[in-house]
Amino acid sequence: MKTGGYNLIVILGPTASGKTGIAARLAKDLCSEVISADSRQVYRGMDLGTGKDISEFLVDGVEIPYHLIDIVDAGYEFNLFEYQKRFYRCFSEISERGIIPIMAGGTGLYLEAVVKGYHMLEVPENSSLRGELRKMDMDAMRDRLFKSNPALHNTTDTRDRDRLIRAIEIAEHSKMHESIEEMEHPLINPFIIGIRWERSVLRDRITERLKKRIDMGMIEEVKNLHNQGVSWERLDSFGLEYRYVSRYLQGKMGFDEMFRQLNTRIHQFSKRQMTWFRRMERRGIVIHWMDNADYDSIKRLVRKHVG
Repeated sequence: MKTGGYNLIVILGPTASGKTGIAARLAKDLCSEVISADSRQVYRGMDLGTGKDISEFLVDGVEIPYHLIDIVDAGYEFNLFEYQKRFYRCFSEISERGIIPIMAGGTGLYLEAVVKGYHMLEVPENSSLRGELRKMDMDAMRDRLFKSNPALHNTTDTRDRDRLIRAIEIAEHSKMHESIEEMEHPLINPFIIGIRWERSVLRDRITERLKKRIDMGMIEEVKNLHNQGVSWERLDSFGLEYRYVSRYLQGKMGFDEMFRQLNTRIHQFSKRQMTWFRRMERRGIVIHWMDNADYDSIKRLVRKHVG
């Protein structure tokens, strides 16, 4: 395959935009493999709630290899550093076989960490610091975090106590060890395609997708995770589907209220995703936007620019 200098194809877009199906079809036609860029699909047992759509990796009877999906248990604290490290490992291994990988997902932080090549350090746990932080309230910890890292990328860490502790640990360790050699980055030159829909159409897609996932057993999935030892607090920290279904299962809200609030929150989440992608563009990242998941147009665009 000719590359024109590009060695990674990226398919990004908001939730329910159809990016997984596009990436899988493109991988089949280009004899490629897909690397996920989704912060929750790394967890085993979290299928319907994260919209893994594993069935989409079977295209015309061909199984498409995929990576960074179902790699850790739900109780494991996965983080951005580990994602970046695992991504580089997958990218290098696939590239060495003469294949241009396809990165697909909607987690802006994960996408940008690869595309912009965030420089990160591996940070060990600091038991004495953790003991100190556990005595502090959330507001005091947030202040401490922002003092250590005023340019914080991932503000979702400020809403969960365990994640906030880890974020402070990373920020303060990084500040003290700025001269330590960082992870070696492979040279990545991405060709990025964004999938977008007219707002009202995307809203309908989100709502219909949510109804389908509930019918397929999403509530039972959350119940099973809790029965397997995943705490309500941990499920709540995953946000969206896991947060609201957990509250429903605990009797904190009725089904109709759960559905209504969750549907609204997913719509809001999709807006935040688009805001993140627009910010990526303002930072100089070129995204070729394609409307309505038109696969034939996307394929022609890739053939023209990538090979």
